[in-house]
Amino acid sequence: MKLKIFSALFALVFLFSCNNDKEVLNTLNDYNMSMESKGYHFGDALELPKTVTENAESITISFGDKETSKLVVDPEFFTLGDNAVTFNIKKKGGEILTQDATINVFAKNPEATLTYEIIKEYPHDTKNFVQGFELEGNTIYESEGQLGESRILKYTLGTTTPLKEAPQASDVFSEGCTIVGDKIFQLTWRNKKGFVYDKNTFKLLSEFPYPNVMGEGWGLTYDGKNLIASDGTKNIYFLDVADPSKMLRYISVAGNTEAYDQLNELEYHNGFIYANVWQKPIILKINPANGEVVGKFDFSEIAKLHENDNDSVLNGIAFKGENMLVTGKNWPTIYEVKIK
Repeated sequence: MKLKIFSALFALVFLFSCNNDKEVLNTLNDYNMSMESKGYHFGDALELPKTVTENAESITISFGDKETSKLVVDPEFFTLGDNAVTFNIKKKGGEILTQDATINVFAKNPEATLTYEIIKEYPHDTKNFVQGFELEGNTIYESEGQLGESRILKYTLGTTTPLKEAPQASDVFSEGCTIVGDKIFQLTWRNKKGFVYDKNTFKLLSEFPYPNVMGEGWGLTYDGKNLIASDGTKNIYFLDVADPSKMLRYISVAGNTEAYDQLNELEYHNGFIYANVWQKPIILKINPANGEVVGKFDFSEIAKLHENDNDSVLNGIAFKGENMLVTGKNWPTIYEVKIK
């Protein structure tokens, strides 16, 4: 009889414990889901529900190989944009409950709406699947993509006839490019390597592997000190120009209410990074210190004239003095716009 009573009590305790664990995790999940769209800003506290905190001896958050017990959105731990984390709840009885969640961190200041006026149009070869787009003097340097069609070329702005071009191997899908002195650095999509060319002769000088943190190659620019690369995620990487396989630091990009990924073609101008977002008719103006989007251009009116399929999208940023040149994949036009 005593054994039956003990077994019944144990079952009740076990059932209560299971129900309590379920309540804790459900409450935490409801809280996380409600905050996912609202998001946090750096310095905000995570105000977890009492059902969670009152049943916990300690709570930590793990993110990759990092872990913190501070329930504060600390920039030393979190990045802008989405952060895939795990909550670790140690109950007072010693049991540990875990739950995965996404913590979105947004920039504190709303990004400015940047406007422009089209002041000139130039012809562009519709065969050019633009991946990288640079202007030096009156010469356009372009990196073209697609397997079996990739190449690097240059031509005079206002014409479409190449002054020089260098076709690439059939297994290469070329991506962003940038000019550094008398060299052109160029990325590839999934070949995990980049090329360095002589700017004048287009002779291939060397190749370099990507840092392991970069899954793919998308956009590339130069700030006068470091190469700046994107890989189609929310991250932008600063690479050692003397050894581009070495990452020096990275930033993650977000605005006041939205995180941005699929960052593509890049341009650096007057202390800011400008970035296309793949398959979106926008260009972001980004603070290179922290990844905050400080301004955004909407090029919908231009893009809708040319986007006939999923590939013919806005992609190409260069600066002609203080005016911006924009174009897209297989577009017939380069637009010079004055920023208002």
